Order: sequence, then C-alpha cells, then structure tokens
Amino acid sequence: MNLRHRKLTISGLQWALGLVVLLQSGHFVLSPVAAHQFAETGLPPWVRVLLGGSEVLAAVLFLTPAAIFIGGYWLLLIFLFGAAMHLLHGKFDLGSLIVYGAAVMVCMAHQSKSQDGGAA
Repeated sequence: MNLRHRKLTISGLQWALGLVVLLQSGHFVLSPVAAHQFAETGLPPWVRVLLGGSEVLAAVLFLTPAAIFIGGYWLLLIFLFGAAMHLLHGKFDLGSLIVYGAAVMVCMAHQSKSQDGGAA
C-alpha cells in the first residue's frame, strides 16, 4: 500500500469513528428512549448528560488534527468508563467499545508516527 493511500485510509477511519461516536453520543444525550433506558441503571440523569456531553466534546477534539491526542485519550477514558459501567450492570456486550478503542489507538499511533517524521 502506498503512503498516500495509507494516509487516506487512516483519515477515513478517524472520520468514520469520530462521526459515529459523535452521532451516537448526541443520541444518548438527546433521545427520550436513551433517557428511559439509562434511568434503569439507577444513576442520576445528570450522569447521562455529563457522560454523553463529554463524549461529544471528545469526538469533536478527536476530529480536530491539532487536538487528536487530547480527544483520543479522552475517548479512551470514556470507553473504559463505559465498559466498566456495562460490566457492573451485568451487560457483557463490549465489542463495539473494544473496536472503537482500538480504532482510536490506530489513528493516534498513525498521527504520532507522522509527527515524528517517520514513514506513515
């Protein structure tokens, strides 16, 4: 795979992931259905807004080239927190969070490599 193609595929992954997380987080914060489902966890409603709002902000930062590392690490922390919450509530379907986390790490590693001057 040539360098230009590799850069385009990683940028595509970054944008696909960032937009998916942004849309899902927005739905999590704004949807009455999501609010009802979250209420079943027993946590206060402000936790949903704080978690979803943080995820929206982290996704926007992740899509910003100058802030990809801040947004990426923030997303990884949120995914880890989300995974812990799922496990504590007996929900073991963590596949999407694991894939999202791996994609964030790939995008950050590629960005780090290209900033170091190495071949991307």
